[in-house]
Amino acid sequence: MRWLLSLIFIVQMYLAMAVMAVVFLIPALISRRAAFAAVHAYCWWVRMTARVLCGLRTEVRGRVPAGEVLIASKHQSFLDIILLASALPRPKFIMKRELIWAPFLGFYALRIGCIPVDRGKRGAAIARMKEAASKGATQPGQLIIYPQGTRVAPGVAMPYKVGAGLLYDQLGQAAVPVATNVGLFWPRHGILRKPGLAVVEFLDPIAPGLKVQDFMKTVEARIETASDALMAEAGFRP
Repeated sequence: MRWLLSLIFIVQMYLAMAVMAVVFLIPALISRRAAFAAVHAYCWWVRMTARVLCGLRTEVRGRVPAGEVLIASKHQSFLDIILLASALPRPKFIMKRELIWAPFLGFYALRIGCIPVDRGKRGAAIARMKEAASKGATQPGQLIIYPQGTRVAPGVAMPYKVGAGLLYDQLGQAAVPVATNVGLFWPRHGILRKPGLAVVEFLDPIAPGLKVQDFMKTVEARIETASDALMAEAGFRP
Protein backbone atom coordinates (compact mmCIF):
# COMPACT_ATOMS: atom_id res chain seq x y z
CA MET A 1 0.00 0.00 0.00
CA ARG A 2 2.83 2.44 0.81
CA TRP A 3 4.37 1.78 -2.60
CA LEU A 4 1.04 2.47 -4.35
CA LEU A 5 0.47 5.67 -2.37
CA SER A 6 4.04 6.73 -3.17
CA LEU A 7 3.36 6.17 -6.87
CA ILE A 8 0.16 8.23 -6.67
CA PHE A 9 2.08 10.97 -4.88
CA ILE A 10 4.81 11.09 -7.55
CA VAL A 11 2.32 11.16 -10.43
CA GLN A 12 0.23 13.95 -8.92
CA MET A 13 3.39 15.87 -7.98
CA TYR A 14 4.46 16.13 -11.62
CA LEU A 15 0.91 16.82 -12.79
CA ALA A 16 0.74 19.66 -10.27
CA MET A 17 4.03 21.01 -11.60
CA ALA A 18 2.56 21.19 -15.11
CA VAL A 19 -0.71 22.78 -13.95
CA MET A 20 0.96 25.41 -11.76
CA ALA A 21 3.54 26.18 -14.44
CA VAL A 22 0.74 27.00 -16.89
CA VAL A 23 -1.35 28.93 -14.35
CA PHE A 24 1.58 31.15 -13.34
CA LEU A 25 3.13 31.43 -16.83
CA ILE A 26 1.94 34.91 -17.82
CA PRO A 27 2.51 36.48 -14.39
CA ALA A 28 5.96 34.87 -14.22
CA LEU A 29 6.87 36.33 -17.62
CA ILE A 30 5.88 39.78 -16.39
CA SER A 31 7.29 39.65 -12.88
CA ARG A 32 10.12 37.74 -11.22
CA ARG A 33 8.15 38.02 -7.99
CA ALA A 34 5.37 35.95 -9.58
CA ALA A 35 7.91 33.30 -10.56
CA PHE A 36 8.97 33.02 -6.93
CA ALA A 37 5.31 32.82 -5.92
CA ALA A 38 4.87 29.89 -8.30
CA VAL A 39 7.90 28.12 -6.84
CA HIS A 40 6.71 28.65 -3.27
CA ALA A 41 3.18 27.49 -4.10
CA TYR A 42 4.47 24.33 -5.76
CA CYS A 43 6.80 23.52 -2.86
CA TRP A 44 3.95 23.98 -0.40
CA TRP A 45 1.83 21.57 -2.45
CA VAL A 46 4.55 18.91 -2.53
CA ARG A 47 5.11 19.14 1.22
CA MET A 48 1.38 18.97 1.95
CA THR A 49 0.66 16.01 -0.33
CA ALA A 50 3.74 14.13 0.90
CA ARG A 51 2.30 14.34 4.41
CA VAL A 52 -1.23 13.33 3.38
CA LEU A 53 -0.36 10.52 0.98
CA CYS A 54 2.92 9.18 2.37
CA GLY A 55 2.94 10.22 6.02
CA LEU A 56 6.12 12.17 5.27
CA ARG A 57 6.24 15.28 7.44
CA THR A 58 8.74 18.04 6.72
CA GLU A 59 10.39 20.62 8.94
CA VAL A 60 12.74 23.55 8.46
CA ARG A 61 14.94 24.36 11.46
CA GLY A 62 17.29 27.20 12.28
CA ARG A 63 17.27 30.83 11.26
CA VAL A 64 16.28 31.15 7.61
CA PRO A 65 18.43 33.82 5.93
CA ALA A 66 16.61 36.53 4.01
CA GLY A 67 19.52 38.63 2.73
CA GLU A 68 22.35 38.11 0.29
CA VAL A 69 24.12 34.93 1.38
CA LEU A 70 25.67 31.81 -0.06
CA ILE A 71 23.86 28.63 0.99
CA ALA A 72 26.07 25.51 1.13
CA SER A 73 23.78 22.53 1.55
CA LYS A 74 23.90 18.80 1.95
CA HIS A 75 22.05 17.19 -0.98
CA GLN A 76 20.37 13.82 -0.56
CA SER A 77 17.29 13.96 -2.80
CA PHE A 78 14.81 16.20 -4.59
CA LEU A 79 13.10 16.83 -1.26
CA ASP A 80 15.89 19.02 0.12
CA ILE A 81 15.52 21.20 -2.98
CA ILE A 82 11.81 21.51 -2.21
CA LEU A 83 12.43 22.44 1.41
CA LEU A 84 15.10 25.00 0.62
CA ALA A 85 13.01 26.58 -2.13
CA SER A 86 9.96 26.73 0.11
CA ALA A 87 11.80 28.29 3.07
CA LEU A 88 14.05 30.85 1.38
CA PRO A 89 12.40 34.05 0.09
CA ARG A 90 14.47 34.26 -3.12
CA PRO A 91 16.29 30.98 -3.74
CA LYS A 92 18.53 30.53 -6.77
CA PHE A 93 20.49 27.36 -7.36
CA ILE A 94 23.75 26.44 -9.03
CA MET A 95 22.36 23.72 -11.31
CA LYS A 96 23.34 21.37 -14.10
CA ARG A 97 23.01 23.08 -17.47
CA GLU A 98 20.97 20.21 -18.96
CA LEU A 99 18.15 21.00 -16.53
CA ILE A 100 17.31 24.20 -18.39
CA TRP A 101 15.74 21.97 -21.06
CA ALA A 102 13.49 20.17 -18.56
CA PRO A 103 9.83 21.00 -19.22
CA PHE A 104 8.48 23.74 -16.91
CA LEU A 105 11.34 23.38 -14.43
CA GLY A 106 13.92 24.92 -16.76
CA PHE A 107 11.87 28.04 -17.49
CA TYR A 108 11.13 28.78 -13.84
CA ALA A 109 14.69 27.99 -12.76
CA LEU A 110 16.07 30.59 -15.16
CA ARG A 111 13.31 33.05 -14.26
CA ILE A 112 14.20 33.05 -10.56
CA GLY A 113 17.90 33.43 -11.32
CA CYS A 114 19.34 29.91 -11.11
CA ILE A 115 22.80 29.57 -12.62
CA PRO A 116 23.34 26.71 -15.10
CA VAL A 117 26.82 25.17 -15.12
CA ASP A 118 28.29 22.76 -17.64
CA ARG A 119 29.65 19.50 -16.33
CA GLY A 120 33.05 18.98 -17.88
CA LYS A 121 36.63 19.63 -17.05
CA ARG A 122 36.95 20.71 -13.46
CA GLY A 123 38.86 23.95 -14.06
CA ALA A 124 36.62 25.11 -16.90
CA ALA A 125 33.46 24.30 -14.94
CA ILE A 126 34.67 26.27 -11.90
CA ALA A 127 35.63 29.26 -14.06
CA ARG A 128 32.21 29.32 -15.73
CA MET A 129 30.48 28.96 -12.37
CA LYS A 130 32.38 31.89 -10.86
CA GLU A 131 31.72 34.08 -13.89
CA ALA A 132 28.02 33.24 -13.92
CA ALA A 133 27.69 33.82 -10.18
CA SER A 134 29.41 37.18 -10.48
CA LYS A 135 27.05 38.28 -13.25
CA GLY A 136 24.06 36.98 -11.33
CA ALA A 137 24.99 38.92 -8.22
CA THR A 138 22.88 41.84 -9.44
CA GLN A 139 19.74 39.74 -8.88
CA PRO A 140 19.06 39.67 -5.14
CA GLY A 141 18.56 36.31 -3.50
CA GLN A 142 20.12 33.38 -1.72
CA LEU A 143 22.55 31.48 -3.95
CA ILE A 144 22.47 27.74 -3.22
CA ILE A 145 25.31 25.38 -4.02
CA TYR A 146 25.74 21.72 -3.17
CA PRO A 147 29.42 21.41 -2.18
CA GLN A 148 29.53 17.68 -2.95
CA GLY A 149 28.20 18.37 -6.43
CA THR A 150 25.50 15.70 -6.49
CA ARG A 151 23.00 13.78 -4.39
CA VAL A 152 24.69 11.63 -1.75
CA ALA A 153 22.82 8.79 -0.07
CA PRO A 154 22.80 8.63 3.76
CA GLY A 155 25.90 6.98 5.12
CA VAL A 156 27.89 7.39 1.90
CA ALA A 157 31.11 9.42 2.07
CA MET A 158 31.86 11.79 -0.80
CA PRO A 159 34.45 14.59 -0.91
CA TYR A 160 33.50 18.25 -0.92
CA LYS A 161 34.46 20.13 -4.09
CA VAL A 162 36.40 23.37 -4.02
CA GLY A 163 33.86 25.25 -6.16
CA ALA A 164 31.86 26.22 -3.07
CA GLY A 165 34.98 27.69 -1.47
CA LEU A 166 35.87 29.67 -4.57
CA LEU A 167 32.36 31.14 -4.75
CA TYR A 168 32.53 32.04 -1.06
CA ASP A 169 35.87 33.78 -1.66
CA GLN A 170 34.75 35.64 -4.78
CA LEU A 171 31.33 36.79 -3.57
CA GLY A 172 32.63 38.00 -0.22
CA GLN A 173 29.35 37.03 1.45
CA ALA A 174 28.57 35.03 4.56
CA ALA A 175 27.89 31.36 3.89
CA VAL A 176 25.14 29.43 5.64
CA PRO A 177 25.69 25.66 5.91
CA VAL A 178 22.59 23.47 5.70
CA ALA A 179 22.25 19.92 7.06
CA THR A 180 19.56 17.39 6.20
CA ASN A 181 18.27 13.86 6.69
CA VAL A 182 15.75 13.78 3.82
CA GLY A 183 17.45 10.89 2.03
CA LEU A 184 16.23 8.51 4.74
CA PHE A 185 12.65 9.07 3.59
CA TRP A 186 12.91 10.21 -0.04
CA PRO A 187 15.77 8.26 -1.64
CA ARG A 188 17.82 9.26 -4.67
CA HIS A 189 16.18 6.53 -6.75
CA GLY A 190 13.02 4.47 -6.55
CA ILE A 191 9.36 5.15 -5.89
CA LEU A 192 8.81 4.37 -2.21
CA ARG A 193 8.48 7.41 0.06
CA LYS A 194 8.75 6.48 3.75
CA PRO A 195 6.80 8.07 6.61
CA GLY A 196 8.70 10.10 9.17
CA LEU A 197 10.07 13.59 9.79
CA ALA A 198 12.35 14.94 7.05
CA VAL A 199 14.38 17.96 8.16
CA VAL A 200 16.61 20.61 6.69
CA GLU A 201 18.47 22.71 9.23
CA PHE A 202 20.06 26.10 8.65
CA LEU A 203 23.24 26.27 10.75
CA ASP A 204 25.17 29.26 12.06
CA PRO A 205 26.61 31.36 9.22
CA ILE A 206 30.30 31.36 8.36
CA ALA A 207 31.52 34.95 8.17
CA PRO A 208 33.32 36.10 4.99
CA GLY A 209 37.09 36.33 5.00
CA LEU A 210 38.32 32.78 5.56
CA LYS A 211 40.85 31.29 3.21
CA VAL A 212 39.33 28.85 0.77
CA GLN A 213 40.99 25.83 2.37
CA ASP A 214 39.85 26.84 5.85
CA PHE A 215 36.33 27.49 4.62
CA MET A 216 36.12 24.05 3.01
CA LYS A 217 37.22 22.33 6.23
CA THR A 218 34.77 24.36 8.29
CA VAL A 219 31.74 23.93 6.05
CA GLU A 220 32.29 20.19 5.63
CA ALA A 221 32.70 19.62 9.36
CA ARG A 222 29.56 21.59 10.21
CA ILE A 223 27.35 20.05 7.54
CA GLU A 224 28.44 16.46 8.11
CA THR A 225 28.24 16.67 11.90
CA ALA A 226 24.78 18.22 11.87
CA SER A 227 23.49 15.88 9.13
CA ASP A 228 24.72 12.84 11.08
CA ALA A 229 22.88 14.17 14.14
CA LEU A 230 19.64 14.63 12.19
CA MET A 231 19.89 11.13 10.75
CA ALA A 232 20.63 9.65 14.16
CA GLU A 233 17.59 11.49 15.52
CA ALA A 234 15.53 9.70 12.85
CA GLY A 235 16.97 6.34 13.90
CA PHE A 236 19.59 5.90 11.21
CA ARG A 237 22.70 3.94 12.15
CA PRO A 238 25.26 3.64 9.35
